[in-house]
Amino acid sequence: MRLQDVLFEQGFGTRYDCADIVAKGGVTIAGEVHDDPLEDIEVDGLEFGCIGKIWPYCEKAVIALNKPAGYECSMKPSSHPSVMTLLPSPLRRRNVQPVGRLDVDTTGLLIMTDDGQLQHRLIHPKRHVAKVYEVTCRHPVTEAMKEKLLSGVVLDDDPKPVAAKAVEIVDEHHIRMTLVQGKYHQVKRMIAACSNRCDSLHRSGFGAFELPEKLQPGEWMWIRREDIV
Repeated sequence: MRLQDVLFEQGFGTRYDCADIVAKGGVTIAGEVHDDPLEDIEVDGLEFGCIGKIWPYCEKAVIALNKPAGYECSMKPSSHPSVMTLLPSPLRRRNVQPVGRLDVDTTGLLIMTDDGQLQHRLIHPKRHVAKVYEVTCRHPVTEAMKEKLLSGVVLDDDPKPVAAKAVEIVDEHHIRMTLVQGKYHQVKRMIAACSNRCDSLHRSGFGAFELPEKLQPGEWMWIRREDIV
């Protein structure tokens, strides 16, 4: 693939912009400057330097973002900044989107991708992809509450009980809950149905991927499709 087309596919601007970046010596491969926009490049396993960062060539981008509180998982936010503002411009140009949403006050793991098939696989109800939440409750957690969450609670928009796949009592006010559904405000509503209240909510896992401790709030990292499913 021509080097200018590599940059174009990866979201570095128009083809004219990308050709200009290359011609001005803005791209390095293995530490060497490559300044011919028409140079034929092998993209398999390619990593290149551009705008001060090393980028892997990815036909489809998949990233993990540690979402801070105060950001909306929306392309058109209403009253808070979008999580998109936490990403560099090449990823925004590629139109990566959140897989599912986290409330503005919910923190933690957000998978983002421009791979439509992966998005569908992760959020389709029949796939039952697990999501793990760290829940801080206002009132002490009891074994009775744990059993109720596991057996199922009724939410006000669905007469069919909704159950957690797993619940672990971490301490007096903290539970780790695994869900395979994706209903609106589901965790908070399930906790409320148990006569308790969710004071804080953090997603720590999605599918097979766990949020790394080293990834700080507001930071993102490249991951592979295989890391999740």
